[in-house]
Amino acid sequence: MTEPKQPDGGAMPDSANIARHLPLMAASQPDQAALKIPRGRAADGRIDYLALTFRELDTEVNAWCAKLTDAGLKRGDRTLVMVKQGLPLIAAVFALFKIGAVPIVIDPGMGLKSFLRCVARSQPRALLGIPIAQAVSRAFFRTFASVQIRIPVSRSLVARQKCHVLRDTFPVAAVAPDELAAILFTSGSTGAPKGVCYEHGMFEAQVRLIREHYRIEPGEVDLPMLPIFALFNPALGLTTIVPEIDPRRPAQVDPAKIVQAIQQEGVTNSFGSPTLWAKIQRHCLAHHITLPSLRRVLCAGAPVPATLWEKPARWMPRGQLHSPYGATESLPVSSVSAAEIEPKSVRGSCVGRPLPEISVKIIAIHDGPISTLADARELPTGEIGEIIVRGPVVTKCYDSLTAETSAAKISDGDTVWHRMGDCGYLDATGRLWFCGRKAERVQTAGGYLFTEPCEQVFRSYPLVVRCALIGLGDPGDQTPALVVQPLADKSLDPRALAHELRRLAATHESTRNITRFYFHKNFPVDVRHNAKIHRLQLARWARTAKAYQVSA
Repeated sequence: MTEPKQPDGGAMPDSANIARHLPLMAASQPDQAALKIPRGRAADGRIDYLALTFRELDTEVNAWCAKLTDAGLKRGDRTLVMVKQGLPLIAAVFALFKIGAVPIVIDPGMGLKSFLRCVARSQPRALLGIPIAQAVSRAFFRTFASVQIRIPVSRSLVARQKCHVLRDTFPVAAVAPDELAAILFTSGSTGAPKGVCYEHGMFEAQVRLIREHYRIEPGEVDLPMLPIFALFNPALGLTTIVPEIDPRRPAQVDPAKIVQAIQQEGVTNSFGSPTLWAKIQRHCLAHHITLPSLRRVLCAGAPVPATLWEKPARWMPRGQLHSPYGATESLPVSSVSAAEIEPKSVRGSCVGRPLPEISVKIIAIHDGPISTLADARELPTGEIGEIIVRGPVVTKCYDSLTAETSAAKISDGDTVWHRMGDCGYLDATGRLWFCGRKAERVQTAGGYLFTEPCEQVFRSYPLVVRCALIGLGDPGDQTPALVVQPLADKSLDPRALAHELRRLAATHESTRNITRFYFHKNFPVDVRHNAKIHRLQLARWARTAKAYQVSA
């Protein structure tokens, strides 16, 4: 195998730095489009893009390196990144990786209070931000007290246009695989958002597993509907099409704009939540649209509904729907495709077989910390318990959260198992099944009820948009109940619907004790995927809401 070379002909440094892939791509496919950012419409209605080749993107990253180092940023400096999706995000983060600084990425839509708590805990030395971000940092100066360097990001998309002295190349910091690379925050769907400490070797493993499992090839075209998923594309050699979507309000996306981008740019790969793809599917079916360029759609963030598994062939004739399973702390763990799905199952959601290098175990549910694997009790095939995972993509700790790290990690010699916070089981063929979040299980006097198997019973009912299993009362003696988001139909009689749902509940063992029903117009969901239902929030709402009790 030929030793990798830098663009100047020199050998690549012995480093786990993911940023080293971009100069390689700039050398091997310099004129291939690396990034396209929408900036309006042309006269003929086509999307007008600002396009950068891999050579130009590499130059842009070097311009950012100059900007950052000239501001005083150095290796190891924690840097809060508050810039727009697309070019500024990708180029700035790759530049931070390249010089060995540590980007901190926080979801823009989690709310101001949660955001400020995340900033205070992560203690950034530098802030790289657009004007409004700089204004927030000064308005809440106590929260941002650790910030010593403020690097403004102008309205100009291209940093190299503002760089007076542009050095052609910057050396890639030679980092060790276990060196801190970034801090990425969880969505906080079942608790406060937590900063996850990523090492450089973990990013390298993620790129390797994703490329090999999905057979992604350089030169493909990707449209990522979650901005952070665009960060790996330069390392994979993919062209990134920035979608016309507000990352703070992804559910409000116009599916016609996504479809136009896929058709116009020949998109072969795309990632998005079930909520977004269900919306795109409805649009395609309603307008008799097919998307033949798509090879694969990756759908994650929540269980994929049966209707989304059943219909992709009608609008994606040459591609396949996949659902990768994982979490911010460990991604990817497993993956499942339409060929392996049992759409009418009420035994949970199949999330596929673990990927190579990933180990999965099911242990008895325990709400406290588990110090070592010897303290856990592994469950037999088919029995529902906690899902724990181990492998090169599994993170080791949360940032500045000792108690939370102890609660989520299990020591096993020189390795660490991560407790996914999910419940599920392994079947006889080695497939992993997801049954719901551990924190959202209903703890009745007769045992546990899990959200996914119970909710699957009701999801196919035509008047149900969403449903959520909740527990009322104290854990161990909870009463199960179902909250339903019905179709917006003024003629709908909630009492009659409750009776219909009760008849359905009585036909399944897992739901036969559900006799109480609530109706909610619009479920609270996570900002990141707009798919994860906040069931604990619904349980609090139900304490004072009107219930429809139907006798067993």
